[in-house]
Amino acid sequence: QVQPVESGGGLVQTGGSLRLSCIAPRNIFSFNTMGWYRRAPGKQRELVATITRGGSTNFAGSVKGRFTISRDNARDTVYLQMNSLKPEDTAVYYCAATSRDGSTVWGQGTQVTVSS
Repeated sequence: QVQPVESGGGLVQTGGSLRLSCIAPRNIFSFNTMGWYRRAPGKQRELVATITRGGSTNFAGSVKGRFTISRDNARDTVYLQMNSLKPEDTAVYYCAATSRDGSTVWGQGTQVTVSS
């Protein structure tokens, strides 16, 4: 495995919840930061949330209060819990793992669709 592997996407109604999972390509402690990004149709990829090796988190303003990011170091896994989903959250969600040297590896993405 040389890239993160995402899972958990799907179709959900407005107001619903989904939890995305991302398995890091190797020991999660080898990465400074794990993050979730998304690309909506016709838009550029944008940051959703990140979590550092030390557990500090950062969120896009559009998801604050609705999304949480967490990590399970024993499973080399990062989670994105998404609540109160809106149609504008529809996108392909990508997991990114950034190493100490600044290089980033990306997963292939998982589709999240929120119906109105």
